[in-house]
Amino acid sequence: MVDKKKVEEAVKLLLEGIGEDVNREGLRETPNRIARMYEEIFAGMEDDAKVHLAKTFSAEGSEMVIEKDISFYSTCEHHLLPFYGKAHVAYIPDGKVVGLSKLARCVEVYARRPQIQEQMTAQIADAINDSLSPKGVMVMVEAEHMCMTMRGIKKPGSKTVTLAMRGSFEQDEMLQRHFFEAVRL
Repeated sequence: MVDKKKVEEAVKLLLEGIGEDVNREGLRETPNRIARMYEEIFAGMEDDAKVHLAKTFSAEGSEMVIEKDISFYSTCEHHLLPFYGKAHVAYIPDGKVVGLSKLARCVEVYARRPQIQEQMTAQIADAINDSLSPKGVMVMVEAEHMCMTMRGIKKPGSKTVTLAMRGSFEQDEMLQRHFFEAVRL
């Protein structure tokens, strides 16, 4: 849970540290606004993806299920700046499927915490793999990182792509190709 009082104190110190007047009209309520915002953008800290993935349905087929273009916003744990983009999630059921919205909820759980993209991609794949016991899982995350576009190297528009494969996706190049073709449609 976000300790709003601590966040407010930290924001006041930060503003003072950069030479701002925390009593200036435009900044007076900023510490409280940021504390409330952090409560929202870090809501995944207390959430467990496995809870969302627990409600499953029996399914006879074992064809690939893909949920693509799942928008997300996250926060780089190194600079506390946003990174955002799209996640593409696929799995091959082995007797059970999950509601499609639950895949998007899984992405949200891991995006709504201080994070690095590589770890987030693996966490999504592992949560789906552990919860559904599918034949295979593949996750691709494409994101733009503000810590790279507005500071440092300053390369807006560049995207970082991360992949995580579990089960049958690890060895089967044809499955991987089908996933990439479907994502690019």
